[in-house]
Formats: sequence, C-alpha cells, structure tokens
Amino acid sequence: MDTVIPFPEQPSLNVANSASVFPVRRVYCVGRNYAEHAKEMGFTGREDPFFFCKPADALLQVADGETGLMPYPQQTSNLHHEVELVVALSAGGRHLTPEQAQACIWGYAIGLDMTRRDLQGEAKKQGRPWEVGKAFDDSAPIGPLHALSETGVLESGNISLNVNGQARQHGNLSDLIWSVAESLAYLSNLFELKAGDLLFTGTPEGVAAVVEGDVMTAAIDGLGELRVKVGAPA
Repeated sequence: MDTVIPFPEQPSLNVANSASVFPVRRVYCVGRNYAEHAKEMGFTGREDPFFFCKPADALLQVADGETGLMPYPQQTSNLHHEVELVVALSAGGRHLTPEQAQACIWGYAIGLDMTRRDLQGEAKKQGRPWEVGKAFDDSAPIGPLHALSETGVLESGNISLNVNGQARQHGNLSDLIWSVAESLAYLSNLFELKAGDLLFTGTPEGVAAVVEGDVMTAAIDGLGELRVKVGAPA
C-alpha cells in the first residue's frame, strides 16, 4: 500500500518480566474518583463518573529501575502530578456489566496524569475543552504493565507519590469512589471498549505543583515504583 506519509509508530508498552509489548489503542481517564481528591477540587459525594482522553502518543514509558525524564511542558507555570492505577484491556465491548468489564482487564501499571493546572482552570472558566491542560506531549508517564495473572485483581493496596523524598499523595485503591470494574462498565456505555485500551482510574488527594529538577516517585502495592524527573522545558 502506498501512503502519502509513513504510518505513525504504534504506541506500545513494555510488559514486566517479558520481551512482549502491549499495543495501545486509546487512553481514557476518569476524573475525581477519590473522595478526598474530589473535595480538594471543590466537589463532594458520589457523582456519576466522567471521563477525558489523552492521545496514546502522550505516554512516556519508563522502564523498571530507571528514572524517566519529562520535559517541563510549554505554556504553563503550574504543572501538577496525579498518581494513578492504570488498567489495560485485552477485550472490550458495549454496555458491559461490572463483572464483564472486570474480565476484560489484562493487567496494571503505575501512571502519572500530569496536568497543566493553570491552562485547565482557564479552560473550565471559559467552558472550553480540557485538552490543553491534560493531553499535551509526555503528559502520561507510565511504568511497565504487570499481568493480572501475576498480580491478581488489584482492589486494595497503597498508592502514593513523593517529590524529592517528601510525601505528597497517599491513599488506598479501596478508596476509589467508583471501582475499576464499575468505571469500565460505565465507560462502555459511552464508547465501545476494545483490546489495547487503557484507563487511568483516578488520583488520591494531595495533588500539587512540580518544577524543573523535581523527582517524582510513584508507588502502588504489587507494581513497584515509577520514577520521573522533571526536565528543562522542551
């Protein structure tokens, strides 16, 4: 097949303890899915989940034991960290029950939903989309995928993030307002889920700004650590 331009590279993630890779189709994110984070963002209660997307090529892959480098993004002076459990799907469908959605999960990873908070806040005030705040280049640092067959179903366990050794975020996966399976089931009523999709499942309280030179260390029980340094502006 002749193409006008070369086909873009297929985004993929490394798999822990394997030479295989996981091709990525779409990246969905669920917002305000921990009660205390919802409160710090000005909301309370168990509101229906809502979602936004990041482009698959916004993923910044970091290998186990390494420190990734994320350039400080353009056009912001308020870059925030948000540590999240990421789930990867090996199957999908429409109108799934939570039980059916759970069966679609292939594995898990640690991810960071980096946010240009000032640009997101301005977009909110003007009733505009959030892409400039959420979907920029390298906005989704992520560690290797761990197969569910090795980790078991992750429904509880510590999730945390520190910056330069100082604690910033801490919670438990059991604190999710909407469980992983419930979030996926709800999402399947909005989009047809397919193999290769990722879902960032929400962040606990304590989101805050980072600056050039900061080192973020995210951890989730059973998945190890994800370390990312904020570099000079691109």
